[in-house]
Amino acid sequence: MPYRRLTRFVTAPDGTRIAYHTHVGHAPEGEAEPALASRPGVLLTNGIGTSENFWRYIISDLEQDHRVVHWDYRGHGRSELSSTGDYALRAHVDDLERVTEQMMTRGDGRPPHHVGFSMGVRVVLELYRRRPELVPAMTFIAGSPASPDPSAWIIPLPGAHATLARTLRTLTPLVPRLAPLVHEFLSSRLAYPFGRATGLLRARAPRADILEFMLALRRMDPLAFWMMMRGLMEAPPSWDVLPSVRVPTQIIAAKNDLLVTLREMERMRERLPAAEWLLVEDAGHAGLVEAGTEIAEAVRAFRQRCGVGPAYPETPSPPES
Repeated sequence: MPYRRLTRFVTAPDGTRIAYHTHVGHAPEGEAEPALASRPGVLLTNGIGTSENFWRYIISDLEQDHRVVHWDYRGHGRSELSSTGDYALRAHVDDLERVTEQMMTRGDGRPPHHVGFSMGVRVVLELYRRRPELVPAMTFIAGSPASPDPSAWIIPLPGAHATLARTLRTLTPLVPRLAPLVHEFLSSRLAYPFGRATGLLRARAPRADILEFMLALRRMDPLAFWMMMRGLMEAPPSWDVLPSVRVPTQIIAAKNDLLVTLREMERMRERLPAAEWLLVEDAGHAGLVEAGTEIAEAVRAFRQRCGVGPAYPETPSPPES
């Protein structure tokens, strides 16, 4: 889906340039930033490998009357590969901190509502741990304070996180050799049916959106993707942040998510009893496109109830005849 957006960059301490995109909607060309500056801000943080089309329902909804920004992890989209090879979770939190500050500087000075998807939930939680004043509200979508639990996968992995972390380290030298095979599979007609057959994708997962996501994965540097996976698995979980949360929080879970299971999302809900909860039926980990309208409407409604965002813009009344 094409967007009207303005792309800028922040520079990490290691020199890596990180891209962030302000969605300008129908704002006048050349006047977008001043026109949007006074609007309430929403900052979207991806999962690993997620292409921007996963956000299209939320963007098309909120860009009508919000300042909506999404940003690219290092090695994703228009962000550079890490200049030092650092893809640890800490590095992504550093990058989000800088994007948030830059968004505030170019806006009205107020911090944005943070929306995290999948791995983005951990990145946002760690930013809250470090700089709670930058996080006035949070929405967590299909992600938890810990890495996906391998013991709950379709084919359970014995030893769970420790086994997977060791496996990722051991296989790292083979990534350049295996990448062409993975790319070939992602390019084949088998990829989408495989996702459906394994339950990773629900029947209402739009084929076009999934194919766009797979195209983005093929364009990614395979080692950057792999090192991000390692960084995610090797970082300590963020469960200990939850008792300190004092801001409006929303949790959106997908009933049929096989990567971040409903059990894991409910565990987070138990530790955040004040959080708003939405369970999306017939949706999996790709719920942002499988149930996009429902999730977008829930995010807007949450913002309105918490007093951090407006209701839908009023539709002008038709002229009297």
